[in-house]
Amino acid sequence: MMVCVVSCGEAAPGAKFEELYRSSWAMDHCVNDGEVTKLKLDNSSGAGFESRSKYLFGKVSIQIKLVEGDSAGTVTAFYMSSEGSNHNEFIVDETPIRVHKNLEDKGIPFAKDQAMGVYSSIWNADDWATQGGLVKTDWSHAPFIASYKDFKIDACEIPTGSDLSKCSGEEQRFWWDEPTVSELSLHQNHQLIWVRANHMIYDYCFDAARFPVTPLECQHHRHL
Repeated sequence: MMVCVVSCGEAAPGAKFEELYRSSWAMDHCVNDGEVTKLKLDNSSGAGFESRSKYLFGKVSIQIKLVEGDSAGTVTAFYMSSEGSNHNEFIVDETPIRVHKNLEDKGIPFAKDQAMGVYSSIWNADDWATQGGLVKTDWSHAPFIASYKDFKIDACEIPTGSDLSKCSGEEQRFWWDEPTVSELSLHQNHQLIWVRANHMIYDYCFDAARFPVTPLECQHHRHL
């Protein structure tokens, strides 16, 4: 299990950006300003950064100030992903917004066998993100800026080429091995239902334009 936490409030200071992350593309659009790192999107390019290491289990947290004002058409993403053709990607918040259940018995891959990197990016998605592309990005408001601070990673690091067994809990017990973090509590389930009812405006399971064939996981459960 990897948990990705995005916060808009105050938190204890984390590590410096360069200790955990590095710019991954459009380096001139990624600016480190003391404790705050900024990604910029204009009509020439977006930008992104990635973690220096990859992890199997644990928790990643960050504070993000999203683009101010009219940001229609822009996407600011913070997520984890493995590499290769069979990669895994999912997002979870301290208040649960999405849960990927283990349905390996139905042939659906589950994110437990591949180390994952942490990524963030800002990019233009006005061809699909805003009412199916009806609302276009207003470039007169550019540059669009997303700001990041308080970078924290409490996870089992997997150096390149290393055995994943070090994170299995067989040799050492970790906090993510405890039963209390293996599933949502009753309160968290209520939070998840509330978030979906009040804030969810897009569900890829129902996006027939992008996914003419319904993804396998959507056929077995709504991707909570």
